[in-house]
Amino acid sequence: MRRIARLCFIFFTAWRYGLLPLLRDILKPGVGRGILTVICWSSPGLNLPRGERIRLTLEALGPIFVKFGQVLSTRRDLLPEDIADELAKLQDQVPPFSNEESRRLIEKALDQPIEEVFMSFDATPVASASVAQVHFGVLRATEKHPEWDGQAAAIKVLRPGILPVIEGDIALMYDLAKIIEKSSEDGRRLKPRENVAEFDTYLHDELDLMREAANASQLRRNFVDSQQLMIPEMYWDLCHTNVIVMERMYGISIGRIAELGAAGVDLKKLAADGVEIFFTQVFEHGFFHADMHPGNIMISLEPETFGRFISLDFGIVGALSESDKNYLALNFLAFFNRDYRRVAELHVESGWVPADTRVEELEGAVRSVCEPYFDRPLKEISLGLVLLRLFQTSRRFKVEIQPQLTLLQKTLLNVEGLARQLDPDLDLWKTAKPILEKWISKQLGWRGLIEGLKAEAPSWAKILPTLPRLIADALVQGRNQTKDQNGELEALKALLLEERRTHRLVAGGLLFTAGFLAGILIISLGIY
Repeated sequence: MRRIARLCFIFFTAWRYGLLPLLRDILKPGVGRGILTVICWSSPGLNLPRGERIRLTLEALGPIFVKFGQVLSTRRDLLPEDIADELAKLQDQVPPFSNEESRRLIEKALDQPIEEVFMSFDATPVASASVAQVHFGVLRATEKHPEWDGQAAAIKVLRPGILPVIEGDIALMYDLAKIIEKSSEDGRRLKPRENVAEFDTYLHDELDLMREAANASQLRRNFVDSQQLMIPEMYWDLCHTNVIVMERMYGISIGRIAELGAAGVDLKKLAADGVEIFFTQVFEHGFFHADMHPGNIMISLEPETFGRFISLDFGIVGALSESDKNYLALNFLAFFNRDYRRVAELHVESGWVPADTRVEELEGAVRSVCEPYFDRPLKEISLGLVLLRLFQTSRRFKVEIQPQLTLLQKTLLNVEGLARQLDPDLDLWKTAKPILEKWISKQLGWRGLIEGLKAEAPSWAKILPTLPRLIADALVQGRNQTKDQNGELEALKALLLEERRTHRLVAGGLLFTAGFLAGILIISLGIY
């Protein structure tokens, strides 16, 4: 019953914001399209642009649909540009749940009263989103952790009852996606079910706060000695699947550009550092923060860490294999060097395009997209537009968009937006190129060889003492194999001799038969 009521509300909201005409336009001619035509004429939102209609509908449907719109906005390979730009404006502002409920959940997870864990606790949340909300507090020392005394902490609490809501809305999204896929060719091209499945995965990952804590711990370890990025420390003894406690970080949002400038932060250096942090995460570590919007990025103004990035909210991270990193780095470097033929060859080698693709044609297509954007400051370049044109070109050559690169694309667009705000004159290509060259040298040059040998040293230490035995075993097996092969050779020779003898007997029999028949034929002719 609840599902039917929710579906009716979705239909009403779509009518209210003028979304039904867009659905009608992609439907095949039939009864359904006719009914929608009758319903659509009185919609209040018909005069709005289509992208704004979609955004307003998702906002009205609640936080889960808002978050879906945020994820969908990154798929510029599938969406028209006006819709993708409008969806990128979605802000996930959700009313917090009650202070009493938050306190109850924290005490239940920690299995003790809040006063025994915290010297002070702010019941009013400082941030509230679709999945969780955050409170501030000050930790008490414990016998096991005396160093906690007076430590400022942030407490993240999962929104109560969120799982049934998510499951219900996701199920409805799958149903709507099936309808859209069956309704039109355009609907199938947008791959709605694939996008819902991708969103489903992201959302369920965010529901396990222990997973988020582990992601933060990994990122912190990767940047433990960094002078550019800080990650909060997790207080593991206070972390659970629905509540996590971490070090409180002090800074101001990277979106507050004027305040950063007034505080004396070097915005140009900040933009370059942001690009370097992104490429270091992707290519050095293969593990990157994949939700880098201004709400999750702060800048420290503390004297000892002044001007450093602070990352928050680690529910969504991306991971790349060594193969992914190698191909991406070589592709980026080929782009920066304007070696479009190498880009085309890499796409063929990686299997991203069919093996029979003509490299010369793909090279020319890539050149026509990228060449106009070189030697320009970032303020004159839209990576979103470049990516859009590349994806449009990719469809012509049947390029398979790799699922593991979707998050990378989303993060790259976030980095572009942040860099554009901080330093519009930043040359992204020149900033990123030395980082990639250094990484490739480390991976594929002499340094890479040495590092590889070091990495394999423990394995060699175990293998080397056993080499004499392994060689002896191999020689014995070789001799046995030779004997076996000799036996097989003798048997083969006997078989060949028998086969030749059989062939001779058959040939002789055929000749005798042929002669006998010929003799009968001659006699018959003579008699006749």
